[in-house]
Amino acid sequence: MSALMSLGMFLAAGLSLLAGFPVAFTLAGIALIFALIGIMTGIFDPAFLSAFPSRIFGIMSNETLIAVPVFVFMGVMLERSKLADQLLQALAQLMRRIPGGLGLAVMLVGTLMAASTGIVGATVVTMGLLSLPTMLRNGYAPSIATGTICAAGTLGQIIPPSIVLILLADVLSNAYQQAQLHIGIFSPETISVGELFAGALLPGLVLVLLYMLYLASLALIKPSTMPAIEQEPDEDVSLFALLKLLAGPLLLIVAVLGSILMGLATPTEAAAVGATGAMLLAMRQKQLSFATLRAVVYQSARVSAMVFMILIGASLFSLVFRGFGGDEYVQSLLTNLPGGKAGALLIVMLVLFLLGFILDFIEITYVVVPIVGPVLLAMGIDPVWLGVMIAINLQTSFLTPPFGFALFYLRGVAPPEIATSAIYKGVIPFIVIQLLMLGLLTLWPGLATWLPAMLYPG
Repeated sequence: MSALMSLGMFLAAGLSLLAGFPVAFTLAGIALIFALIGIMTGIFDPAFLSAFPSRIFGIMSNETLIAVPVFVFMGVMLERSKLADQLLQALAQLMRRIPGGLGLAVMLVGTLMAASTGIVGATVVTMGLLSLPTMLRNGYAPSIATGTICAAGTLGQIIPPSIVLILLADVLSNAYQQAQLHIGIFSPETISVGELFAGALLPGLVLVLLYMLYLASLALIKPSTMPAIEQEPDEDVSLFALLKLLAGPLLLIVAVLGSILMGLATPTEAAAVGATGAMLLAMRQKQLSFATLRAVVYQSARVSAMVFMILIGASLFSLVFRGFGGDEYVQSLLTNLPGGKAGALLIVMLVLFLLGFILDFIEITYVVVPIVGPVLLAMGIDPVWLGVMIAINLQTSFLTPPFGFALFYLRGVAPPEIATSAIYKGVIPFIVIQLLMLGLLTLWPGLATWLPAMLYPG
């Protein structure tokens, strides 16, 4: 009966979310309903609910999570600074003489935005508004233009400092400690945000390189779909002007990411540096005013409130799920699968991929990963490698038709004449590249583990 209740919780949550109910209240409400049914039928111990206040206190006092609203502020401020617009114009003018130059410029700016903001939705929408009309006006095939923008926008999922990686580091750290205690290690190690950032850096840059190789190859094979753009003499942009534009965001990335990786600052301290730097960049762009600051603070508060409400709802959901013994059923299922560790990992990755169609990364991170993470880590899987695999897997899910979140974001800002089928067609090659990246990580785990081992020995 307990196993049926555990399964019923997930089914009820999935159906409610598909019906459009708010995520945080859906997770908490379903947890309470099933807990009440369990108490009335005598299969749920109400003592589990007494642990909920301490979980909320743990969320409030979690130093890692304090970085989330500050990074959100940094990302929203950079979005309002109009820096991406100027960077795109400068890079496009510099590279427009070569076929595919505009597409490569969009990918480069998307990479910089990802490394600066870490917010997938904001990057896709911003790049869609800025670059899609320009690409279409200059003769780019709609499928290539939309596919490039979606792929560039989702890089914020994997390139540090990503909010996804911050939340994953927090969850995987707890899961790693549980796994070690379960196998009899009573002085458990942990993983930090810096380690996961370091682990994601090389795979993220390799992914960008593969994207750009694909675009360059396509421009050579089918130049008519990505034509070079003729430019007037007065449209020339100097390399000095471009470097001047690039200096600000590059310095910000080095300050934030470098201070975390080198252990000079905690993620929260680095986020504060990033937020201050974002305001200075907005001031340099003459975009910082009281009205802008007020709008940025309001938007940051809304996003942060959503994140933490989901976190609280997910915490209650996972507590009740454990009360029904759901974690034990999951452990039994995964450990008894054919193929051992590889089979369990494959099933978990497939489930996470499918859940990425209906759940955002926050719900997946705080509902599913705490359940499957300890089981996989107890099998001897490296926590940093697992975190990077999960992040790229979810990034792939968010790109995949027909339910990928990135596709919905772009559809919302794309002109009506762009067919949805063109967006779907455009992302397919990038999905193949994502799957190739997952394969490379599986064959060479060192892509994710080498840099953390170098920076954090022992």
